[in-house]
Amino acid sequence: MKFKRFFSAALAAITAVSMLAGCNNSNTADTEATTTAVSEAPAITVPESVAGEIRDIPSMELIGELVAGWNLGNTFDATGTGLESETSWGNPKTTKETLDTVKAAGFNLIRIPVTWSGHLDAEDNIDPEWMARVTEVVNYAIDENTYVIINLHHEDWNNTFADNKEKAVTKMKKIWTQIADNFKDYDEHLIFEGQNEPRMKGTDKEWGAGDDEGWDVVNATNAAFVETVRASGGNNPKRHLVIPGYCATSDSSGPERIILPENDDKIIVSVHAYLPYGFALDTNPAANKFVADRPAAISDIQRLVETVKTGYMDKGIPVIIGETGAMNKDNLEARIEWAGYYTKVMREIGVTCTWWDNGSFSGNGEKFGLLNRRDNTWMFPEVAKAFIEGAGGTCGIQ
Repeated sequence: MKFKRFFSAALAAITAVSMLAGCNNSNTADTEATTTAVSEAPAITVPESVAGEIRDIPSMELIGELVAGWNLGNTFDATGTGLESETSWGNPKTTKETLDTVKAAGFNLIRIPVTWSGHLDAEDNIDPEWMARVTEVVNYAIDENTYVIINLHHEDWNNTFADNKEKAVTKMKKIWTQIADNFKDYDEHLIFEGQNEPRMKGTDKEWGAGDDEGWDVVNATNAAFVETVRASGGNNPKRHLVIPGYCATSDSSGPERIILPENDDKIIVSVHAYLPYGFALDTNPAANKFVADRPAAISDIQRLVETVKTGYMDKGIPVIIGETGAMNKDNLEARIEWAGYYTKVMREIGVTCTWWDNGSFSGNGEKFGLLNRRDNTWMFPEVAKAFIEGAGGTCGIQ
């Protein structure tokens, strides 16, 4: 496959069936890869509603079907090894009832972040029990009306330094060979996202827009992901694939620095944008006001809209906002207004937004929780309703 300036890199194919997880967000250490005994893989059952032939449609058409998204955050993207790592952030074990609650609310896209680093053996084979558990939860979430994204999230091996490039490309191919094979018979309702926020961890460039070195590694690992999936079997040559720029940046330089494959109309760019930062992501409780008709409040969001529209969408490059949200600062009315405004202006340019729900409701950290997964009740139903209806969806929360 030839690549042009809007993606670059390499390919391969490697091995078996397996599973894994781990976790992290900005306040958690990355997991070290561990040696895991690889047992016989449980049989994989593909839900009847999403088995069979995949629709041959471009991703620009697909994202038009994605109304509003919800992240199963701080769950499979968790620290530790073994199946117990699913709950290491303090969230309960995921149930079908929880994901049915999400779907009934009106979210028709569920993103399931997965860390695989803690579930690999010495040859990077995925623990089959972990793969089976991820598959089980994908099956809970997915049906003919609900789309699911699975990814590589908070990995400890894909730092974007030049001296790590070859190693990261090799590992990307090995892991995605296994995931792609496991899910090869699912139709277009299952979407693969190559990686989450690849960046130079532990440096002053970690959360910025990146430099030439960082972008070169990101483009190389993105390309390894795409080529590996495309070379695998089943429906994967036509599967919709999501790739991020450096750190999934929303910076205006992103469209010129990301490299996309030529002649592949099933590629989506993921952008993460918690904007305006002070209101949405800053843990400062005083930064709690948002008024949609005040230019100062919406200027960052308007810049994002302009970047995404002119840099990507107008050029035929589909985009999703893979993570966004506004944390709780005892400012319910402001969050309701923000949620409705944000998804509305993004939907007007054809872009779907996906709320980062980490299940957190207390303490001094990032309180992005909307759904209490212990009893499947919406803690902030008005925010969820505004988020869904702003995107043009119908909210089913009573």
